[in-house]
Amino acid sequence: MDFLKDILLYSETKPLLFTRLYFWGFLAILLGIYSIIYKKNPLRNAYLFFMSLFFYYKSGGYFFTLLIFSTIADFTLGQLIYSSKTTLKKKLFVATSIIINLSLLAYFKYTYFFTDILNKTFHTQFEVFNYLASWTNNLSGSNFDISRIILPVGISFYTFQTISYTVDVYRNKVKPVKNIIDFGFYVSFFPQLVAGPIVRAAEFVPQLYQKYRLTKQEFGHALFLILNGLVKKMLISDYISINFVDRIFDSPSAFTGFENLMAVYGYSIQIYCDFSGYTDIAIGVALLLGFRLPINFNSPYKAINITDFWRRWHISLSTWLRDYLYIPLGGNKKGKTRMYVNLMITMLLGGLWHGANIRFVIWGGLHGIGLVIHKLWVKLNLSLSKYYTTKSSKNILYRFISIFTTFHLVSFAWIFFRAENMDKAMNMIHQIIENFQFKLIPIMVSSYFKIFLITLIGFTIHWLPSRFKESYRGWFIKSHIVIKVILATIIIFILYQAKSAEIQPFIYFQF
Repeated sequence: MDFLKDILLYSETKPLLFTRLYFWGFLAILLGIYSIIYKKNPLRNAYLFFMSLFFYYKSGGYFFTLLIFSTIADFTLGQLIYSSKTTLKKKLFVATSIIINLSLLAYFKYTYFFTDILNKTFHTQFEVFNYLASWTNNLSGSNFDISRIILPVGISFYTFQTISYTVDVYRNKVKPVKNIIDFGFYVSFFPQLVAGPIVRAAEFVPQLYQKYRLTKQEFGHALFLILNGLVKKMLISDYISINFVDRIFDSPSAFTGFENLMAVYGYSIQIYCDFSGYTDIAIGVALLLGFRLPINFNSPYKAINITDFWRRWHISLSTWLRDYLYIPLGGNKKGKTRMYVNLMITMLLGGLWHGANIRFVIWGGLHGIGLVIHKLWVKLNLSLSKYYTTKSSKNILYRFISIFTTFHLVSFAWIFFRAENMDKAMNMIHQIIENFQFKLIPIMVSSYFKIFLITLIGFTIHWLPSRFKESYRGWFIKSHIVIKVILATIIIFILYQAKSAEIQPFIYFQF
């Protein structure tokens, strides 16, 4: 019975993660049943919807009821928007969708943040009370903790996804989904549910009604992505995090400036490998099920400026912010000054989306300033901008300087993103500037040799020419199934040997 409870019931200490053996058992059973019903689209969609709800329950507990609520609310509002005869009614229903979704997100994610601001500003002493848990306890007799508000896993992602749906229905970019089960499947599709990519209805909904299709090449690609994602997460990200980065960021004053700087570099590759690793696995698993998800990363540390970085990093979020925030604010259609203001607002809110803390606002603000400076640079020196955008790709030195500068600006901003509080962020910067300890570098390199080697390997693979990476990906895809099995077995064995005692959750689960 205890074994059955472990399988079926949610455990806060054992969430359902891609890096747990339980997930691959779950996927194997899912695929086994799927292989029988996959040709019948309505049954397939319903099956994947309920399996996705179970996945979310195992990942986040009873918060799956919020997912169901969002599904029902936005499905209904999508129908009302489409059937309304007047623009005023359509706008009213869109506003209702946005208010409902953002209110839920604000309640769970920003209650502590805004309460703290209110108390500090007006010298009040308001305390957070979980009214939603209290009401639920009164209605159902449950015993949820009413003293604190817990952030539901993935709420930021599926909230943005459902908002994009109702807005796109209003804009006539997509017709509403007629079947609530199909819509629920779109909202809750488990590979990308808790950490993206954020999928637009126009990209995904048409696939609900297409026949299952998976070529041999696509199967090879899916397997490559899954293995690649696991290597990124478990062999690079987790190893660097546990053995070095976390220790330095937890107590930056106890380490030299050189160690702090290496921790910043380490976190830069850690967060990339962690998040893009999740995305790779999500895209690969979805492909095995016959669904195509959009690319979410494109070698972001190869960016030649901050604008280019945001074309490569978390692409589904950056395009969402562009289409549903920046452009509605006016984009670049209302003059240069307004464009710069819109950029700053977008990036500040983008930072706040990542977390209810001033550190994330600063992180977003730094990127906003970077975007504004880049736009001003292009505008003020047109002749240089022409050289920058056309000939710079052929000028190796200029391109190196551009990538080097952009990478360090992005890495500097990561300090505020990762640090536990502002004091530790400033301590880290202080140590790097004031206590670098150049004489100790050889000793520290020797002491941290394995960690620095893994970090270097991570960056080297990242900065390899795209053509080279495409060549070995293509070779794997075209290789015989026996070779694929052998390579997969070797990689899994290595990952098993390298895995940490405690499963490390993906970084973006907290957002």
